[in-house]
Amino acid sequence: MAQARFGSRWAMMLAMLGMAVGTGNIWRFPRIAAKNGGGEFLVAWIAFLFLWSIPLILLEFGMGRKTRSGPVRAFVSMAGPGWAWTGAMVVCVCTGILCYYSVVAGWTARYAVAAFGGELAAAVPGAFWTDFTSSAWPAACHAVMLTLAVVVVAKGVTAIERVAKVLMPALIALVFVLVVRAATLPGAGEGLAYLFGIDWGQLTRAQIWIEALTQNAWDTGAGWGLVLCYAAYQRDREDTALNSFVLPAANNTISLLAGIMVICTVFSAVPALLERAATDPSQLRGLGSLEQAVREGQQFSARLMQDTVFSEDNAGITFIWMPELFRSLPHGRLFMALFFAALAFAAFTSLIAMVEVAVRALGDAGFDRRKAVVGVGAAGFLVGLPSALSLGVLDNQDWVWSVALILSGLFFALAVGRYGVRRFREETLNHEHSDVRIGSWWDFVIRAVVPFEAVVLTTWLLYQASRDDPAGWFVPFGADHVFSVGTVLVQVGVVALVLLLLNRKLAASVRVGGFPT
Repeated sequence: MAQARFGSRWAMMLAMLGMAVGTGNIWRFPRIAAKNGGGEFLVAWIAFLFLWSIPLILLEFGMGRKTRSGPVRAFVSMAGPGWAWTGAMVVCVCTGILCYYSVVAGWTARYAVAAFGGELAAAVPGAFWTDFTSSAWPAACHAVMLTLAVVVVAKGVTAIERVAKVLMPALIALVFVLVVRAATLPGAGEGLAYLFGIDWGQLTRAQIWIEALTQNAWDTGAGWGLVLCYAAYQRDREDTALNSFVLPAANNTISLLAGIMVICTVFSAVPALLERAATDPSQLRGLGSLEQAVREGQQFSARLMQDTVFSEDNAGITFIWMPELFRSLPHGRLFMALFFAALAFAAFTSLIAMVEVAVRALGDAGFDRRKAVVGVGAAGFLVGLPSALSLGVLDNQDWVWSVALILSGLFFALAVGRYGVRRFREETLNHEHSDVRIGSWWDFVIRAVVPFEAVVLTTWLLYQASRDDPAGWFVPFGADHVFSVGTVLVQVGVVALVLLLLNRKLAASVRVGGFPT
């Protein structure tokens, strides 16, 4: 039986955009861009679009088209049986993210329901978040979102395509409505000036470049194995190179729109919030960093935004700050509901792709698709349950697998290097159906630039962790050492060691032949 294909380029690109656009675009990008100065961050972010995201997406598109398989079989086909463990590592990293990402997806769904039902509008700042995270709701929402994703994946690529055709246009429409609303608010001009204004001198700061590379790894899906698995379903006559440019360009456009939406909302709402707090200090209760700044006599400024709103973690700005800011705006309840609906759609479509990666890997090893789907769903729920019950565990898992994600991108580059970069480019990117021709610049980026970026970024992240926790930097577990170096080395190291020991069996298993989808 022939393997299924996406019905059209439009359907494939919507599915891939759904895979790429997630919470990293809508909640992480605005905070990271604002925290790192706005315009100067955008310069570095665009640079790494061409030095990390597009080269790796080209690689995954080409590898998917050539091998028509998931990461393990693809790595064996490209680099030989000794590389099976690296393909399996890509799957494990993506699955590790899946387990806690499903929890986050559950948060977004619960908040969307609460926003439409009016619960958020009536809550004291931060109270809904505190009550929600201290209850059983996160575990229940985790189960619901993962179950829905499993149901879609169980029905194969046709169901993935159908969901994308509904949710992605809806998501894009919601983002455009929210952007138009935010850009027309009083004070939005200051927010736009902050986001797009460039202080060229700040580009000498290494931290901006590190954050820009990290964001590219997160919000485009490059190096995850997601593009590879979806590309396995592309039609033979697709222009691989063109698709590889369109996908990250569209993805990063949505990130930029999300940045406009959030930053303009902040710059419009915070002055009004401060004005009301001048006569009623309780208006800031629950918004600790801003409350403290006001007590110290600080006035509204871009620096105040950086030090308070944008200094919060991703969950803080999204689930505590954004509801409060929307509440302070005209018709804020409606736009709050639309915001969380968009966030839930984005999270769900990305979750589907993560489930597909794990299921596809099991299928390549000869497992029945339905049994593989059930197994991935059950394992994802159980492994993700601690993250649903503890924010500390979720933060730890986010830290561990975020670092490992950079190594995943490195493995892709090394595997193609083993096959022959130029040979790969000519066979899989510049094929007879590609109108866009990829030059030798790509060879250099894959051979040298991507490995260099991966090594530098991983080293820098671990260095920062050791610097921030000098006494317990090597402690692998503990509430006080959530972001330690030791926890990364132990968790990632154990997984890598097990896969190395199983390498021969992994390589043999993917020669059996997988299921048709």
